[in-house]
Amino acid sequence: MRNQNGISARGRLARLKSMALGSVALGSMVLLGVPGAALADDIGHIVRDYDAFTTTLDPVSAASRGDQAAAELWPDDSPKAEQTRLAQRLAFRDRLAALDQKALHGEDLLNARLIIWENDLAIESQKFDPSRMPFTSDEGFYQEIGYAADNTPLHSEADARHWLVRMNRIPDFNAQQIANMRRGIRTGFVQPRLIADIAAHTVQAQADLPERENPALRPFDSLPSTMPAATRHELRAQGERIVHERIKPSEKALAVFFAKEYLPASRSTLGASSLPDGRAYYVYLVQQETTTTLSPDQIFALGQSEIARIHREMQRQMDAVGFKGDFKAFVAHMKADPQFYVTTRLALLEKASFLAKKIDNELPRLIGKLPRLTYGVREVPRAIEEGYTTGRYDPGSPALGISGGLMINTSHLDQRPLYELPSLVAHEGVPGHHIQIALAQEMTDLPGFRRDYATTAFVEGWALYSEQMVSEIALYPTPYERFGQLSMEMWRACRLVMDVGIHWKNWTREEALSCLRDNTALAEKNIQNETNRYISWPGQALGYKIGEMTILDLRHQAEKALGTGFDERRFHDLVLDEGAMPLDLLRQRVQDWIAENRHAKP
Repeated sequence: MRNQNGISARGRLARLKSMALGSVALGSMVLLGVPGAALADDIGHIVRDYDAFTTTLDPVSAASRGDQAAAELWPDDSPKAEQTRLAQRLAFRDRLAALDQKALHGEDLLNARLIIWENDLAIESQKFDPSRMPFTSDEGFYQEIGYAADNTPLHSEADARHWLVRMNRIPDFNAQQIANMRRGIRTGFVQPRLIADIAAHTVQAQADLPERENPALRPFDSLPSTMPAATRHELRAQGERIVHERIKPSEKALAVFFAKEYLPASRSTLGASSLPDGRAYYVYLVQQETTTTLSPDQIFALGQSEIARIHREMQRQMDAVGFKGDFKAFVAHMKADPQFYVTTRLALLEKASFLAKKIDNELPRLIGKLPRLTYGVREVPRAIEEGYTTGRYDPGSPALGISGGLMINTSHLDQRPLYELPSLVAHEGVPGHHIQIALAQEMTDLPGFRRDYATTAFVEGWALYSEQMVSEIALYPTPYERFGQLSMEMWRACRLVMDVGIHWKNWTREEALSCLRDNTALAEKNIQNETNRYISWPGQALGYKIGEMTILDLRHQAEKALGTGFDERRFHDLVLDEGAMPLDLLRQRVQDWIAENRHAKP
């Protein structure tokens, strides 16, 4: 989920969740109106209050949905805001505890369970003060401005003046993050030097950008031509003054902070377990990202089992083309064969676009309910492509008329093999992230917190499952494409081993790199970038395979129980039509559906 600055909304939500699990709005009147349990309190009141509360947590996303009250605000991750948030969440916990859940049914019960899950995780996160470390290898708070800019079309003078207020508050937002990171330095809660170097390079590049190219000025390009030219000129001139007088000095101060303070204090160790209370923190992150009670050691063993299984499938594809060498020789052959590469950026985008339309043509027979929001294939911005992953999804906004985007990294074309492209398109585009996220955005009958809920295990699990789903429509026509799909699946299986290895078993970076080098056909550039990502973002890599395996298991249960009465389209609609949720709730939902439809089996 990306925009032109490179920050992903999916990544933003996960960052906010894993770093702070939301924050009240910087510059806002803090919402204290979360009442204690009243005599007439019921789940309806709680849902409305919780929905209002969560709207304040991420004003950037709220504004992108058209919430004018959030249009001048940035997230507030200050200790004071976190304490206010914690008090509000504890009040919600008390109100929920007073409910008789046995009397709840349907949507009311699902709403209650989702709030309890999300709220309890957020309360527990406060023990670890994760806002001390607000960046990873390819994402961070310093990209928030670009995300907001690309999701803030200015349709009127009022919109522009809201944006000018928000621009003026950017230095306060940056200063707050510096204060949090200084607290991390004092307490030893910092990123490894390897990751800090990447962040320092990014913020220095932002500081060096010419003022006229500052992302905060991009919204002014959307001012309507019907607005008087003098007004448009005056508004942009105000923005340029703010960039010159406020934003650029703040960006330079941030770059100095990273160079002079953060880099010298960064750690030589890699794993989260080396942080203060690090092992407890990692166990918490595992639960958050997988929505299960699996232990790190159980996940490690599961990853090893999946690696062995996928290797057997890969060997079948090697046999199918008559290759006589071993796995490494076959991978070397594929990496060296020019038929699997294009030579221009445009050609890669055209290949991705063709695959996307091929899937579009078959979607109605895979999924019953499809979103109205369209999507396009876009190039990852060249300013951030160097350390960027192969591709991501940039969600649109139905409220603001912004389409979704399948982002493709077009750098290093000699390391962008075409045999990986079908899986990438299916995962990041359709039927993966675009279908799931756009459908959720359009569920206007659900509370806002339900539409925005984004747990890695569900969101990434669905996207990884989608890579297998499209095998039914011949997206992998030869053993080479099938091998490429298996390599992509192996990549996610390796994540289970690598993430636990790094953060629980004290693996070195070389040990982690070897897992991908020895078991996948991924290009070396991708292997390097992805390993950095797992080092910097503990736990997040686990949700993909855990979620995919859960959805596959539920499908197999349904196929076995319903026989010829199994309807693939109905199953996919069932998984998607209540939005993202923890895997245990999804499992219960599917099993209830199986029980209700068992009579359809002949």
